[in-house]
Amino acid sequence: MDQLLNDFSPGLFFVQAFIFLVLILILRKVAWRPILDALQIREDSIQEALDAAENAKKDIEKLQSKNEKLLDEARLERDVILKEAREASNKMKEETKEEVSKISEKMIEDARAAIITEKHAALSEVKNQVATLSLEIAEKLLRATLKDEKAQKALVDDFVKELNLN
Repeated sequence: MDQLLNDFSPGLFFVQAFIFLVLILILRKVAWRPILDALQIREDSIQEALDAAENAKKDIEKLQSKNEKLLDEARLERDVILKEAREASNKMKEETKEEVSKISEKMIEDARAAIITEKHAALSEVKNQVATLSLEIAEKLLRATLKDEKAQKALVDDFVKELNLN
């Protein structure tokens, strides 16, 4: 501990403190501001989602109160009419569920097909680019290799030797 106090340099301390403060200011401007902005955007989107959920809840409550009124009116009617209405309501719910299920399945299949199509298109484009690059590289290599007449003659001789071997 005594050695630390003996080695203490006020000039070095102030320079390091200054550098630290500059670093804090740079980080505040470069890193903290974007982070805080991103957090604020996220908070706003969450609040919007909560507000939308609250509005949906209010709408559901209104619909429920309307449904209760209709049910009270329907109870006053005869038992036969109530039974038919319930059967029709259940049938409509089932049909709606089936239609929604079919539509959602079709949307999922369409999305999958679109993804597969995009994937194939991207793969085809990558293959074309690889082929083009390969041809360009081969052309550059051949031009560099066959610049002079000796190299051309040596390449032809090698081809002839390989043909005779096969």
